[in-house]
Amino acid sequence: MIHSETRDNLWTLIAAPTIWALHFLVSYIVAAAACVPNVAIFQAIAGPRILIAVITAIALVAIGLIFWRARREWKGHGGGSVHDTDTATGRERFLEFSTLLLAALSFVSVVFVALPALFVADCR
Repeated sequence: MIHSETRDNLWTLIAAPTIWALHFLVSYIVAAAACVPNVAIFQAIAGPRILIAVITAIALVAIGLIFWRARREWKGHGGGSVHDTDTATGRERFLEFSTLLLAALSFVSVVFVALPALFVADCR
């Protein structure tokens, strides 16, 4: 039996990729809404850029917290050591390490989704 303060499950595993997907969706909806009229194609998009920056900061903090929690739990259960048997502790460590890796990937993905808002100055 595992005695830990949390129990990892599939919901904790998909939390970081879900945040990334929502960030992706909202960021591109904000950018599309800013550029939809196509009347003034050289219109500056400063407002949406600031909104995307705020959304990005919130997503990165949330994913960072998931990463920190998963790393703390994984290290607390002896992360890095090899377990050859199928035990409850081994499954728990697998979910913790998978959550850690997905959170790291999601963090990088959020940064890459936000890069166009940083470099693109108008709706061209």
